[in-house]
Amino acid sequence: MIELYTWTTPNGEKPAIMLEECGLDYDLRLVDISTGQQKESGFLAINPNGRIPAIVDRDGGEGHRVFESGAILVHLAEKTGRFLAPSGPARSEAFAWTFFQVGGTGPMIGQIHYFKNAEERSDFAIRRFERESERLLGVLDARLREVEFLAGDYSIADMMNWTWARSGLRDLSASDRFPALSAWVDRIGERPAVVRALDRLQEAKRLAAEKASNA
Repeated sequence: MIELYTWTTPNGEKPAIMLEECGLDYDLRLVDISTGQQKESGFLAINPNGRIPAIVDRDGGEGHRVFESGAILVHLAEKTGRFLAPSGPARSEAFAWTFFQVGGTGPMIGQIHYFKNAEERSDFAIRRFERESERLLGVLDARLREVEFLAGDYSIADMMNWTWARSGLRDLSASDRFPALSAWVDRIGERPAVVRALDRLQEAKRLAAEKASNA
């Protein structure tokens, strides 16, 4: 059994999607980042960086922790032999687009959220990160005008980029400007495993809020 520690954020959605795509059983454990649960000692023992998501893979032993969303998806891909080519150009291409997300769309779009909600608003910072986010979305759009999925077949590269691309298109009202990317976001969003993952996360969050309100 795999324990998934996560929350309903773009990074937090990725491993839930991968677990559903792989058909793996998992125990969903929400970590409420709005109340700082990710900084509590119990979670820090799993991820010393105090960030979601993280997993503990207890199959065949005491448990192996993995943190950072990209590392989790690679671990699950290698565990199951799915959604990542075993070698060659397709594997390298999947890693290239995976790290593109880790170093690009995630940080840039995340900074838009941060500065829009900061106590002291900085229009310069907001516009700077909006422009860079738009540039990165354009890179994805150009790629997806040529291919159905980022690395050939559907892979961890698509799962990694999908959550942040969806967030970026929505937050920047940019769907019309990036039609190939928008169509890809819609197409992946209709995959049964993606629907199951997001529904399960939202239902768990709803039940947790209901339990807290009745406490």
